[in-house]
Amino acid sequence: MIEGLITFPSGQTKWPRKLENLLRQQGLQGNSYRLAVGDIKDLITVTKAEQPRSIKLSDDLPPHILPYFHQTRSKYGENSFIWFGPTPRLIITDPQLMKEILTKPEIFHKPLPDPIGETVAGGLLFLEDEKWANHRKIINPAFHMEKLKNMVSAIRLSCSNMIDKWEDLISSSSDEESGEIDVWSYLGDLSGDMISRTAFGSSHEEGRRIFELQREQVKLVLELIQFTFIPGWRYVPTKANKRMKAISKEIQSLLRGIINQREKAMERGETIGDDLLSTLMESNLKEIEEHGNKNVGMSIEDVIEECKLFYFAGSETTSILLVWTMVMLSKHQEWQVRAREEVLQVFGKNEPTFDGLNRLKIVTMIIHEVLRLYTPAPIIARAPIKTVKLGNITTLPVGVGLVLLIGLLHHDPEIWGEDVNEFKPERFSEGISKATKNQFSYIPFSAGPRICIGQQFAMIEAKMALAMILQRFSFELSSSYLHAPFPILTLRPQYGATLLLRKH
Repeated sequence: MIEGLITFPSGQTKWPRKLENLLRQQGLQGNSYRLAVGDIKDLITVTKAEQPRSIKLSDDLPPHILPYFHQTRSKYGENSFIWFGPTPRLIITDPQLMKEILTKPEIFHKPLPDPIGETVAGGLLFLEDEKWANHRKIINPAFHMEKLKNMVSAIRLSCSNMIDKWEDLISSSSDEESGEIDVWSYLGDLSGDMISRTAFGSSHEEGRRIFELQREQVKLVLELIQFTFIPGWRYVPTKANKRMKAISKEIQSLLRGIINQREKAMERGETIGDDLLSTLMESNLKEIEEHGNKNVGMSIEDVIEECKLFYFAGSETTSILLVWTMVMLSKHQEWQVRAREEVLQVFGKNEPTFDGLNRLKIVTMIIHEVLRLYTPAPIIARAPIKTVKLGNITTLPVGVGLVLLIGLLHHDPEIWGEDVNEFKPERFSEGISKATKNQFSYIPFSAGPRICIGQQFAMIEAKMALAMILQRFSFELSSSYLHAPFPILTLRPQYGATLLLRKH
């Protein structure tokens, strides 16, 4: 779910000029290599200039959220590349090439190291090969549908608490029936609370602190990302670097404390609950016992890294999906009405249930269309670990990276039609397979063997929250709302999302 550009491939085996010649001989185009920094300074300049802008909801999104990539592709065509320092990266927008890359994780790895990304998230996201497969096997039971079903009451409680806060705010306003609320900050808190309860159960108060710390880390990324191409910069004792290190240490300490408590409870034979962490630890213990070898399972450091990923991916994806859904339904009132009618038909004013969530066809169509338009992570980075032929384009040597622009794929008029920029949930009325001409033209949670393990979890959270919001409120855009989506690790609303909410 959370993959960005703050990565530089290790294992550079050829000089930049030699790599450039190899690419140009095969018809690939891009700027000439510039010593050490490549295109990074230009990328940062263009990004900084575009980032503060607000746009119309009807505007084409890729030129705004991926400005430098969009400019490069417009200048050099589909078969183009840019320079990340001494590393050329081929821009990939073709779904067939994405399929080839994402279905072969044994050949196309994440371009490591990614010190900032690993500090914030960690876990499965940055593992490869056998270790990735082993961790995925151990983690899978935590995301089994029966386990997710048992988490619905915790998710519902978090949603109910947020909605109560919104009602109190409106009741204290001069109108008493309506009020303006920046829903983005509340949805961020909601997703943090949901992941705290579902991941850590009785330890969810400590979990909330972890969420707050990770949220601060994301803000620090904005300061640090522009220096990532400078070797050794993360070791320079700047204020941001020192704070990032301190936060990382505190998160490690909090998680270690929670995990130690669970281990002691398990040793005493106590029932430790049904949350994500407990399921992960039980699965890990089972794997170790089956093989009679502690090295087969996860170490406590491994579990800490997976918990960091639970937190970051779980909270970011859900809050972003919800905020853009509320923005779209504010703009497109007819779909808000249809969604509310469906929710009331299925649940009335009763608490939503797991089985009922599965019957929300219109709500599901809306969520899929929002994920298409506002893909949480619009960029995926990969790099081959050996010389490999990619489609009919080129032979890629080690040292060449790949940038998969999901944000462009989901806005390609050749795939989605001339109405590609319009919000049209009816595209998904017959499911994802009928909506796309190719199975790899809609991949909001990535695809292939490394598809996001938590996608069903995120969908359950989003449907529950949306259903409960629609039961209690109608909403529209405030006159002060500024539309400014921009990828800061994930596609966030830079100026919040102030909506006018009315009690129902």
